[in-house]
Amino acid sequence: METTATILVVDDDREIRSLLGDYLETNGYRAVLAADGAAMQRALDSQPIELVVLDLNLPGEDGLSLCRRLRASSELPVIMLTARDQPLDRILGLEMGADDYVPKPFEPRELLARIRSVLRRTQGLASRNALEARQRLVFQGWTLDLVARHLVDPKGMVVMLSGAEFRLLKVFLERPNRVLNRDQLLNLTQGREADPFDRSIDIQVSRLRQKLGEDARAPQILKTVRNGGYVLAATVTAQDHA
Repeated sequence: METTATILVVDDDREIRSLLGDYLETNGYRAVLAADGAAMQRALDSQPIELVVLDLNLPGEDGLSLCRRLRASSELPVIMLTARDQPLDRILGLEMGADDYVPKPFEPRELLARIRSVLRRTQGLASRNALEARQRLVFQGWTLDLVARHLVDPKGMVVMLSGAEFRLLKVFLERPNRVLNRDQLLNLTQGREADPFDRSIDIQVSRLRQKLGEDARAPQILKTVRNGGYVLAATVTAQDHA
């Protein structure tokens, strides 16, 4: 039997909280509502949460800071609510580790579709078969651990990845030496098509390059293909855990 997912909605606007809470409950989810960061933390401490819908503009500690703090200790998926006329906010939200964003004002149906898409990805990763779950993907001295969902550098040091970074790197490693454009990468990692101003893939590639210690001007692993997209230029091998 499928378990009902619990969604934590963090927004200081009472009407929006109530609207989303009712809409999620009507569509088969359990909704937990919080008005600020303190209430969000109490909810996270008191019960299992499968996904957080987090408003960027909150009183006290804002959504960017809360997302960064949450990402430092958890891989819980986050969808950020941002102002439609502030593209920089959306970029910063992705840089802080958000899995997706929805600009305000929004249609509840759009947010529901994004929630379902993110949950499908995260639940799909959790239900991988045992053989795949044992594997590590090794490339250029680096190792992506598919169980712990982190990266290990050539010296054996663990490099933590956000959920979005993990999914993107895994997509590249499963398709080495193949050019992937932004539409393909968005569809494979987020289940949606890009709009002309969507920079989320570029931001995540930039963050992955930083994690891999790449020179942004001349990357050797994650290369840019002009008018094409990106390619992971490396041999990849799969290994089981010892």
